[in-house]
Order: sequence, then structure tokens, then C-alpha cells
Amino acid sequence: MTDLPPTALPPRRPIRELPDELISQIAAGEVVERPASVVRELVDNALDAGATQVTLRLQAGGVRLISVEDNGCGILRSELPHALKRHATSKIASLADLESVGTMGFRGEALAAICSIAEVSLLTRVDTHEEPHGWLLDGRSGELQPTARAPGTTVEVRELFFATPARRKFLKTDATELAHCIEAVRRHALARPDVGFAIWHDGKLVAQWRAVAGGGMEALRQRLADVLGEDFVQQAVAVDWPVNAPADDSADGPQRLRVWGFAGVPDAARSRADWQFAYVNGRYVRDKVITHAARSAYEDVLHGHRQPVYALFISLDPARVDVNVHPTKIEVRFRDSREVHQGVHHAVETALAVPRSGATPEPAPVAPAPAWTPPARQAPFSFAPREAEVGHRVSDVGALWGQGSGGASTGSARTEGGSARTLDDSTRVAQDAGRAGTSAIPMDAFSGAWPQTPSVRAEPVEAPAHLQALPEGDWPLGRAIAQLQGVYILAENAHGLVVVDMHAAHERIVYERLKQQLDDQQVASQPLLIPATFSATPDEVATAESCAEVLATLGLEVTALSIKTLAVRAVPTTLAQGDPVELARSVLAELGQHEASTVVQRARNELLATMACHGAVRANRRLTLDEMNALLRQMEVTERSDQCNHGRPTWRQMGMKELDALFLRGR
Repeated sequence: MTDLPPTALPPRRPIRELPDELISQIAAGEVVERPASVVRELVDNALDAGATQVTLRLQAGGVRLISVEDNGCGILRSELPHALKRHATSKIASLADLESVGTMGFRGEALAAICSIAEVSLLTRVDTHEEPHGWLLDGRSGELQPTARAPGTTVEVRELFFATPARRKFLKTDATELAHCIEAVRRHALARPDVGFAIWHDGKLVAQWRAVAGGGMEALRQRLADVLGEDFVQQAVAVDWPVNAPADDSADGPQRLRVWGFAGVPDAARSRADWQFAYVNGRYVRDKVITHAARSAYEDVLHGHRQPVYALFISLDPARVDVNVHPTKIEVRFRDSREVHQGVHHAVETALAVPRSGATPEPAPVAPAPAWTPPARQAPFSFAPREAEVGHRVSDVGALWGQGSGGASTGSARTEGGSARTLDDSTRVAQDAGRAGTSAIPMDAFSGAWPQTPSVRAEPVEAPAHLQALPEGDWPLGRAIAQLQGVYILAENAHGLVVVDMHAAHERIVYERLKQQLDDQQVASQPLLIPATFSATPDEVATAESCAEVLATLGLEVTALSIKTLAVRAVPTTLAQGDPVELARSVLAELGQHEASTVVQRARNELLATMACHGAVRANRRLTLDEMNALLRQMEVTERSDQCNHGRPTWRQMGMKELDALFLRGR
């Protein structure tokens, strides 16, 4: 094998300052990636100028021409010579301003960077008596001349990348670049319903969104319908979540975290994450904390790898978020990312928890009717499985989690093959059942098999007031009329036919009751006979030490043996049979990255979902009409009852129009 020749060292060059034009072109490489980047920067400036109408004109996908017209405040003649210079801006003047940016644009290098790679002209007029006409500034020569214009500003960018022709080779077709420009304006339009937007391409109007009068959620709903389509609004729920709202809601205090907007129902999920819009103080961002928080809120109701759709707006004190971390201002850094993560998660989760079957608006006033209650006759089936069908009492549910009636069970731990193990759950359940004086566990009345899950005794269901006042014919899920093949329940409501998957629906009901029961109890911790040690990174050690209290609330005890070694001394009883090292690493990774651990909760929910699946009524189980109606009424008041534990829908509505279309009625 021949030796490679030594690499020749490049000749030494002296250190010198770069020319201003080259500096601007380097900055343009960071700010201007394609025509859509220019559109975003110019629309930012238009909105900061107080515009209520923004018109975008493009040619050749924005490569030949990008023109942004607005009716904002304009620029004074005396300030025009500085408008196209590097780091010249009216939006910040000190470090304090930079740390609490409240405008869309602020850096001051965008226009100068664009001028270095394109032909730029700026036409503006201020609505004052001192300036009765507008002024036209040539970006290349700096020439300034008077011209006619209504109050506002027009920025024209021609022949993009003419000064850097190599960059043009990386652009896509005109149609593709046009689509990116439309998407950039669409993101602004979603955040500003009070502003009208129009997009023209090669002399043709390709998109237009008129300003929406009023404000609040209704204006946002209308703008979402205009931009994303009416289907998005019809398949979305409103989100409005104040976190740690102060008692005094005065404007003088710091702005609290608030999350509002609309989140699509699980049925509206898409295969791609292209309809996920997140805004921080009106600025569109792509942030891992927000994305993770929103996705985790859908864990219990989304099927497979489908991606949720949402338009979420987060407002907080500008000093609590750093928007100066990316040249394009599309990434941000939160001072307290845990607060933001929890706020977004709880906001979306709470909105999705309300069952759509029971969220119908209140009807016209009618005579109050008593709440529906199951008949008093002896029935062979109850939708909250009876204690006798399970074989042990409600208090014994905690036995599966190391929380029997006598308190947290410690069990006995032994080491087998170098891993920590605890007493078998089935043995503990049998012991607890024996101590409770329970008779032998009977066979399940529905499947003919031994029951594999505990459940809760029948609890009275309190329906909301607007459901209690409804007459029988107006129940959201209707009145049961038949059972199909022992699998589906057919019900009739005011809109037509309702088809319910009885196993999936009952599975969700049992699952939510198990979660509520276990959430009311403290997470039990199982000490390990021999601590499980593992080599840890400095970040893991630091996280374990700083988050010791959080780990304790999750039932974990992780201590540092050295600067490179951690020891797991206790784990949650629910996960005692798993790998303690893997669990600890996962939790520490969650705490380090997202500052909010969902690993233990996710594992508990998976176990509960399995238990609920075994405890739910099986297919081919014949139900009476009373039993079917009982299930429908419980679905109307159970959180997340529109999807089963695996994210599949539990019921479908077929309206009269759909049924008429099947039989060609009215044609």
C-alpha cells in the first residue's frame, strides 16, 4: 500500500476586514434562502408598520419580481437614506429592547442583505401635512426623488440573486417557489385576522383573505375557515387555557402564559405534519417544546402514526422568550420551557377531553325532564363492571400497583441474572384478595374466560345540565334501536343514524375510570434490594441532582455515586418488573430535553389500556335495549369517549342526507 502524499498547506493570508458588500451578501445567505424568505421579511415590516391591508405581487415565482404594498404608517424622508443600511432599524435601541422584542422584525439587516443580491426600490409616503407626496428610493444608487402615492409603503425586489447567480441554480420551478411564497403569507394571515391579504402572480389573483371584523375566537375561527377551509373548523375544538392566572388581572402586571386557538379532533389527523401552526406572541415558530407538548396531548386518542392538526397561539411576557436565536426568527428559546410545555399540553388535552357527543349546543328551552337512569329490574350486565364479576374490591385495585388496602406494598426483591426483580403481581393480588375476605374469582360472564383486569364498582353518572334538560328524542347519541351482529349498536338521534362500536366505547369508559381512580392515589415506590448502577453522562448526573424532587414524585430514586455513575434505588411499583436503568435513562432524557416527564405516565396508561381492553364487553355479547342505552348515556359524559384507547373512533354519525343519497331519494 502506497503512502498518501502529504497535504499541502494553503498559503497564509493576512487578517483583514471584509468589504461591506461582501458582508451583506454573507448575511443574505443566512436570511434569504428563496423568494419566500424575502416575502416573509417584507410582510413582517408591513405588519409592524400597522398595515390593515397587504398586497403581494409576484412574477416568475418571485424570482423576477417581489412587490409588497401596505397602507401602514410609511417612512419619513429624513429616515429613508438609513432604511436600506445594515443594522439600521426603528424597532430596538438598547439591550433592554432586544431582550423584550414585541415586533415581528427587529434585526435591521434584512433589507440591506436583500439589496446586496437584488435590485431594490422603496416607495413610501407618510400621512402628514409636512410631506404631501411620496418618495422613491433607489436601493442601488441611493437616489431619492418625489413621486405620487397614497400613505403607506411599497418595496419592490427585482431579479433576485442577480448578484449571486450560483444561488439561482438551487431554486426550484416557478410553481414551487410560488407555493412557498403563498405559504409564507398564509402563516401571517392565520395570526392576523384583522389584516387583509392579497397575492397576485403574473397579473392574476391567486389568493385573497379579507380582513375579519371584530376580534377574539370568532374572528380567528372565520380566518381559519377562510385559509384552511371550513372542514378544519368543523373538525376542530376551541382551545383556551390560562395557566397560573393571577388574581389581579390588571394590565400593569406581567403578562401570564396563555394558550388559545383550535385543535383538530383525532379524526382530522393527517399523514404529514403540514397543518401544525404554532405562534408565540404572534410570530410563527417551529419549536420542539411546543411540538412535543401538542403531540403528547394526542397520545391517548390518536391512531398509529397520524399527525394532529392545530393552530395554537401562545402569549407570554416578551422578556420570557428569546427570539434572537435564529437569523430567520423562526426558532425561539423559552426561559421556562417546562411552563410552556405543560401549558400547551394541558390546554390541548383539556379541549380534546370533552366528548363531542355531549358538546352539542343547548336547545330551545323545554320543560325540564328527569335525568335518564337505568331500569330497576335485575340486569345481567352493567357498564361499570360489578365487584362480583371481578373478584375483589375497589380498594384491591391498588394491589396491582403496590397500593393495597393496607398501604403501599413493598414486596420482596431478589436478584436474578444481575437484574432487580420484585414479587410477582399475581401472587400479590391473590394475597390481597385473600386478606380482603373475597371469594374465589368467578368466570367472566361475557367472554367465558377468567377475568384479567380489576375494575371499579358502578358509580352514578352525573350528566351535564344541558343534557339533563334534553327530552329523549334529543339525546346527542340518540336512542338505541338495535344491535348489529353483536358488534355495533344502532341508535337514532335528531340528525339520523348513530353507529357505535360497543367494545371500543366500553373500553374507553373503563379506561378513563381506571385512570381517574389511580390518579387519586400517590405513585407508590418499590425499593430495589440491590441498586441498579449505570454509567451516566454529565448531563444525566446534573439532571438527576437538580430534579430529585420531580423524580421522587414519579416514584423514582436516582442518586449520584460519582461524577460518572448513577444508582437507581427505587422505581414505581407499577413498573417494578421493567428495566430500572432503561426507565431512569428515559425519564432523565425527558427531563433534560423537555423538562416535563411523561415516561412513567405513558407506561401506566399503556398498562391501564391493556386492562381496560380485557375488561370491556366483548363482541358477540347480546345486549338489551336498556343496556345499550346505558352505554350511550355513559359515552356522553365520559372524557375522550369519541376514540378508544388505541385512537380508533367509537361512533359515527350518518345524517339523513347521507342516508337519502344511498337510496337516491330526492333525485
